[in-house]
Amino acid sequence: MSHPPAALTETDLALPDGGTLHVYDTGDDGTGRLPVVWHHGTPNIGTPPAPLFAAADRLGLRWVSYDRPGYGGSTRRPGRDVASAAGYTARVADALGLDRFATLGHSGGAPHALACGALLPDRVTAVVAGAGLAPYDAAGLDWFAGMTPSGVASLRAATEGRAAKERHAASDVDYDPEFTPADLAALAGPWSWFDSVVGPAVRGGPAGLVDDDLAYVAPWGFDPALVRVPVLLLHGGRDRVVPATHSRWLAGVCPTAELRITADDGHISVLGGASAALEWLRR
Repeated sequence: MSHPPAALTETDLALPDGGTLHVYDTGDDGTGRLPVVWHHGTPNIGTPPAPLFAAADRLGLRWVSYDRPGYGGSTRRPGRDVASAAGYTARVADALGLDRFATLGHSGGAPHALACGALLPDRVTAVVAGAGLAPYDAAGLDWFAGMTPSGVASLRAATEGRAAKERHAASDVDYDPEFTPADLAALAGPWSWFDSVVGPAVRGGPAGLVDDDLAYVAPWGFDPALVRVPVLLLHGGRDRVVPATHSRWLAGVCPTAELRITADDGHISVLGGASAALEWLRR
C-alpha cells in the first residue's frame, strides 16, 4: 500500500555570509526514503515537482530542494556560478542530516544538478539532467543553433555582460519559447504545475533570471567530463528552448552518461519520461 509523501515543509536556512536559502522538504516517513535534490529551471522557484510525487512515493523517494539565490525566499548572490549549487546543496543536506542523495534538474536546473555530481562525488548517488544546457565554451558545439530567436537574444545579452543582460530583462521584449504541441498538452495537463513555480519567480523580479543566464554563459566552475557518478540525460528532439545537441554534447564528454532522446518531445513534454528516470535513479 502506498502512502502520500509527508507534507511539504518550508524552512529558511541561514548561511555563514548572513544570507538565507529557502528550503523545501517532503520529509522521511521512517521508511528510509532516498533523498532526491530537485534543481529548478529559469525562471522558477524551487518547489519540488508535484506531478512526480506519486511516482516518488511509489519508489520510496524524498524530495528536497531550495530556491536558487535571487528567487523566492533565497537571498540574491550576484556573480554566483553554476558550481555554487554544489555548495548550497551540501549545506541543505547537512542541515537535514542527509549523507547521500541523488540530484535531478530540468532546463536551467540541469547544469546545477551536474555540478553536484562533479563536485560532491562522495555524496551524490546519481544525476538526472533533463533538457539542459551544455557549457557555453563547449568545444565543437554550435551553442545557439536551433534555439528559438527570443532565447538567442536573451542569452546573447548575457554574453555581453551584466548591464546588457539587465537592460534586456527590463525591456518589454517578449520571450517566446516556441513550445511544441506536445509541450502545450503537457502544460494544459499534469505539468500545469509550472504555473505555480514560474508565476512567483516572475513576480519576484528579474534578479534570479539575470544571475542564472550570466552563470550559464560564464565558466561553470567545473568540467562535465569529470562527473564520475552515473548520469542520465533526457532531451526532446523538438526542443527549441535548449536544443538536443546540448545533451548530445554532454553525452560525448561525460564518461558515465546515458542519453535518452525522445524524438517528438519538446522542452516540457520530455518530462513525460521523468517517472522512468526516477526508477533509474532508484536503481
